[in-house]
Amino acid sequence: MNNNYLLESTDYLSIQNEIAEIVKKTSFQDSAISIYDLEETLLEKALEDLDTYSFLTSKKIIIIKNIETINQEEFGKDIKHLYQYLDNPNPDNLLIITSRKLNNTLKITKELKKKCNFTQVTMNPDTFAKKELKDYKLEPGVLKLLLEYCKDDITKLKNEIAKLKTYKFDEKEITKKDVEEMCVEKLGDSQELTFAFSRCLAEKNKKEALLKYKELLNYNIEPYSIVGLLATQIRIIYQVKSLEEDGLSNAEIAKRLDKKPFYIQKTCELTRYYSKKELLELIIKLESIDIQIKTTDIDPNSLIELFILNI
Repeated sequence: MNNNYLLESTDYLSIQNEIAEIVKKTSFQDSAISIYDLEETLLEKALEDLDTYSFLTSKKIIIIKNIETINQEEFGKDIKHLYQYLDNPNPDNLLIITSRKLNNTLKITKELKKKCNFTQVTMNPDTFAKKELKDYKLEPGVLKLLLEYCKDDITKLKNEIAKLKTYKFDEKEITKKDVEEMCVEKLGDSQELTFAFSRCLAEKNKKEALLKYKELLNYNIEPYSIVGLLATQIRIIYQVKSLEEDGLSNAEIAKRLDKKPFYIQKTCELTRYYSKKELLELIIKLESIDIQIKTTDIDPNSLIELFILNI
């Protein structure tokens, strides 16, 4: 099979895990990664990258996000160029195209599915949790309580399971009380700390941001989980900023995003520090770090600290 992949999913973690699996399966670990979000970047930039040989490494990974947003009439020339590349791909490139939702009636969708390895990525919360906790004994009701708390948020579910596994590493047994203490009662503290971390980043206070990062590590949260928490926070800031620009009130935003009004009020304190472009760039950088953590032997802490120092 060629190294061209098309992934469809509305779940961030599912897509990231699938990308990590593809990178390992195709032996593109340690390759340079470039991410192009078509909500912010022209397809032309990604095509230039695909057509250019890398001077630093023989292999590279090109990720094109939100392909469903491209205007077929306005960018017909670039789409044709993409088809030509897919017909004759560079074997040193791993191309991964992602979409939240594909329109199967469009020509571009039909062509991409024909020319790429297509996967509709799904992740069942119950199956995922059971797999993650297979080495732990669970008190009856633990799984139900955990799933009710996290709902269908796979990213939150993964973060909470990581905390529980670390907390009960020696006993290898998790009770409902553990879930209530670690996931329900204690989460407010870590959310508050993540918010403070985001504020330090927004204010370009690198010294304080590094200190907040160290504090998050003290919560026994793995670096990859911290990346997930931060990415979630940045995405919410982006959503709130977009809805603010649409003229919605804090109460309306809270209802739209299914968040508490106080949480939205605090998030609004951060939106003034960022443009939407800057927020998208931060999300892309965090996604790149997430992929590197999962597919390489690079120290995760050094990747996150470097991210902080380069804000």
